[in-house]
Amino acid sequence: MDARPSAVSEAWPGDLPGPAALGATVVAEGTRFGLWSPGATRVELVLVAEDSRTATASVDLAPAGDGSWQTTVAGVGPGQRYGYRVHGTWAPERGLRANPAKLLVDPWARAVTGDVDLHGPVRDHVPGRTSLRDERDSLGSVPLSVVVAPVPRPEPLAGPRSEDLVVYETHVRGATRLHPDVPEALRGTYAGMGHPAVVQHLQRLGVTAVELLPVHHFVSEPHLVERGLVNYWGYNTLGFFAPHAGYSSRGSTGGQVQDFADMVTALHRAGIEVLLDVVLNHTCEGDQTGPTLCFRGMAGSGWYRLDATGAQVDTTGCGNSVDTSSPGVLAFLLDCLRYWVEELGVDGFRFDLASTLLRDEQHRVDLAHPFLAAVRADPVLSGVRLVSESWDVGHDGYEVGSFGTPWLEWNDRYRGLVRDFWRGRADGVRELATRLRGSADLFDPAGRPVASTVNFVTAHDGFTLRDLVSYEHKHNAANGEHNRDGSDDNRSVNHGVEGETEDPAVQAARRRHVRHLLATLLLSAGTPMITAGDELGRTQGGNNNAYCHDSEVSWTDWSDPWEDVLETAARLLRLRREHPLLRPTARPHGDPVLDDVGRPAGRPDLAWLRGGPDPAHPAGVAVMDHHAWHEHHRRLLGMYLSGVDEALLVWFSADESPAEVTLPGGAWGTGWEVLLDTTAGARAGASSLHLPRSGVVVLRGSV
Repeated sequence: MDARPSAVSEAWPGDLPGPAALGATVVAEGTRFGLWSPGATRVELVLVAEDSRTATASVDLAPAGDGSWQTTVAGVGPGQRYGYRVHGTWAPERGLRANPAKLLVDPWARAVTGDVDLHGPVRDHVPGRTSLRDERDSLGSVPLSVVVAPVPRPEPLAGPRSEDLVVYETHVRGATRLHPDVPEALRGTYAGMGHPAVVQHLQRLGVTAVELLPVHHFVSEPHLVERGLVNYWGYNTLGFFAPHAGYSSRGSTGGQVQDFADMVTALHRAGIEVLLDVVLNHTCEGDQTGPTLCFRGMAGSGWYRLDATGAQVDTTGCGNSVDTSSPGVLAFLLDCLRYWVEELGVDGFRFDLASTLLRDEQHRVDLAHPFLAAVRADPVLSGVRLVSESWDVGHDGYEVGSFGTPWLEWNDRYRGLVRDFWRGRADGVRELATRLRGSADLFDPAGRPVASTVNFVTAHDGFTLRDLVSYEHKHNAANGEHNRDGSDDNRSVNHGVEGETEDPAVQAARRRHVRHLLATLLLSAGTPMITAGDELGRTQGGNNNAYCHDSEVSWTDWSDPWEDVLETAARLLRLRREHPLLRPTARPHGDPVLDDVGRPAGRPDLAWLRGGPDPAHPAGVAVMDHHAWHEHHRRLLGMYLSGVDEALLVWFSADESPAEVTLPGGAWGTGWEVLLDTTAGARAGASSLHLPRSGVVVLRGSV
């Protein structure tokens, strides 16, 4: 070994309370190291050479109270690789698995470098005998923490935060890996995501925020590595404070932090918010048979939920569940979120399998959980976008609509209904109306804003929009699980041919179907989410679970975009911006509209129409009645919206047969003009509209 650096401080400086004392902090005299491991009897800091295999020094940390350990080491600066050896009790039957032979990543590390060599001694136990401790040194087979100097905080968002959030769910690598206008060296990186060519596309489309699939440093699961695959999506976190090194154009020993910050600045300059999909519910270590890389080896820290035998409780389907009923673990997660906001400038988070975060000491979902209370009370976190995926795979884990203000929630009920309506499988139009106006059945009872529902038709998990109209069955053989993985409930349609085809009639039908779906999504009240590449006709070849493919299967192909679909999406988002009736802040309930002096204007703020004329109605329209609402085979619905200055009428028809529908008159509006038509042939007359086939038509009337 090289000469041992000296420990020059044995107590926390008084100006570093709480989380600032943890992790590796560059100071004038060197680097200060702090670790929380409340059950440890000894903690060793190991400094590692650039070859990532050779230890150059070992320094003991001193106890600092509250389960923390600390020291400051002179002569150590940015770029230094390091890890920890934690000594303590080995009692697997009680969930205590301290093993100093296993070099551990610092949970507070700002950067992580290297990968896992699963052929090395990376498990804390003897293979096949989980109760017997493995004494082999894991150095050289595990990732390492990296000391990082602070980077300048990214520039703030240009202009005010958009009142109408439009989310674009995307993957840092996949979005740019094939982009012809991004320099080759930057493709698949944070710098590529912030490149002007990508930013200009987002601006043309009209989205207001990108939601990045996980960028916390992650590694691939053993079962994928064994099959020659990788975890592409990133839902397998190792470093909660560390930007994923694989997306850096500046190397993995700290450059990823600056790269991430620069990307945020580029997007903020364009007025685009940055939201992170965060996986706080589990880690990359899997169940007790998995590798010990970090958390499992932190003695007595209670990272994971355990049963009475010391085995890990799994409500995530990934082998373990982070135990947010532990105050120390909960504090860690909150510190992590604040770091990404305060230091790296992100504007919000989408929480994967968020119900797991609300489980109590008995592993039951608790809607009064300290996690929710802490976020609501936190001066930093309460002011950012908070989006939950309000379910997990555990018992009673489905909680959509239950998270309360200020949370937004993914609405999978919306996804299922809209898919069913456009494939002709919906039970009439009652639920369609509910979903179009903000899912009041799920969110209005709690008095929550309309934006609380995050509406989506596709997401990273499942078919792309193109595949949704091209395949009736999943085609996941390349995943290596005999096509058993991925959902079987796709609610898709192939228009007569399974997969890609050169038949122009089938191609035209599919593109119309895609435009119908996009129109429904972007004309619905609530927060819309678009999946990256859907506007370009991205396909995964029918794979509805492409999480393990870092290849052309998953990357966005920019070479042959569906320009007609892209223009439809951009036009729809322009309509949202230009017409406030399409983005209400409160749910209309059919109340009378009042004119400028407070008198009834003779029209409601919302009405549902069934198509035919009704001479007895003041506007001449046929309003949906009890019988029409209960017609199981109804596929036609008109949505009338009115304010003081204008009226809008949107017709949704999933019937391929032509139809004539009545346009309102009198105080309800006159001079109706078509603003958008996905049927590519609708004709508006003085009092009627001809629909040649299925589609969505938006009209504006003067009032």
